[in-house]
Amino acid sequence: MERSPIEEIKSRLDIVEVISSYIPLKKCGANYRALCPFHSEKNPSFFVSPARQIWHCFGCGAGGDIFKFVMMIEGVEFGDALRILAKKAGVELKPISPEYQKLKTERQRLYEICELACKFFEKQLEGKTGKEVVQYLKGRGINEDSIKKWRIGWAPETKKALIDFLVKKGYKKEEIEKAGLAIKTESHEYFDRFRGRIIFPIFDINSQVIGFGGRVFKKEQGAKYINTPNTLIYDKSKVLYGLDRAKVDIRKKNFCILVEGYTDTILAHQAGFENTASVSGTALTQYQLATLKRYSDNLYLAFDMDIAGDFATKRGIDLAQESGFNIKVLILPKEKDPADIISQDPKEFEKIVLNAISILDFYFQSAFSNFDKNTLEGRKEILKILLPVIKRIENKVEQSFWVSKLAKELDTREENIWEELEKLKLEER
Repeated sequence: MERSPIEEIKSRLDIVEVISSYIPLKKCGANYRALCPFHSEKNPSFFVSPARQIWHCFGCGAGGDIFKFVMMIEGVEFGDALRILAKKAGVELKPISPEYQKLKTERQRLYEICELACKFFEKQLEGKTGKEVVQYLKGRGINEDSIKKWRIGWAPETKKALIDFLVKKGYKKEEIEKAGLAIKTESHEYFDRFRGRIIFPIFDINSQVIGFGGRVFKKEQGAKYINTPNTLIYDKSKVLYGLDRAKVDIRKKNFCILVEGYTDTILAHQAGFENTASVSGTALTQYQLATLKRYSDNLYLAFDMDIAGDFATKRGIDLAQESGFNIKVLILPKEKDPADIISQDPKEFEKIVLNAISILDFYFQSAFSNFDKNTLEGRKEILKILLPVIKRIENKVEQSFWVSKLAKELDTREENIWEELEKLKLEER
């Protein structure tokens, strides 16, 4: 008798291997343990039993098999967990089986639409304008292998070429809109969201296409970049571009380089910095940080950080510090992003990574270079930037070091700095 897909997947996958691809596990006798990814804790109460092929957290009470773990960690339904694990196990889920059809969720339809759209955009690179796009990308330093690897494509400047393509494949216009690929007008007409743009597919942690970013090409009107809106399968605040490809290297090197854009990420990987991911224009969120925490506690930030004026950037850093990350900053030449540096000289970027400075050093450098410590107003602005950062340091020895350094720089007594710290109330989060 033929085994069900569920039994087949369980027979091929080891629970330790599956769970350790998400969180670091440590051997503990016959079992493995870790900090639970489903609740906040300082001492590990999450246990995995290889013998019984189950997991259980004695802190929050959650537990189950590999399917339950994937459902919880990915935030998906059983049908989606089945598909994710089937892919890992190399088990084919036959579309013709009633079991598969029953488990085929609305989310799965959106995944299929996004995958087909990605293939459509890739195919457009073969046309006349598509070939110009390829030449443009090569001019930016992205080679042919990277174009294929990251599945970059082209959305033609037509009203509904993609919609017509997907409708022919059996999908409804309403579904295409739900996938974020179509826009519906007040007169109930549908047209393609992405037109005349270079397309960067966005992948989830399992390398499934869930959304798209579109960059203008050969025209000035409209936003430089537009993105898929939030959908059932895509939430910009939860995704880090390139993390699906970077996660293994992040764990191996024990740090993640965070950049701002798609091109930065692609060129970093192309040059061998495969522990790189991108925030894609958003400030760091608590959810993104929780995802990164599965792989490393160390972040190297490689983007424009105007700590005096950019509240969103500052808040993202504060969240990372509160989440227990060790943060370093890459000091980039003015007016240059990682893509510029890597395309000109990858060795130069390597030096910048090696010379990354701590976040506190960065704050000090920025504060004292932006404001005059010899004026009353300048000293007030410096304190406004640095006191909250020092207040957040939990280690008292480390905190004392930075208080001493600040007092010395401002030529004042340490007691004065401590008094100001006592007065300071950190923003409620």
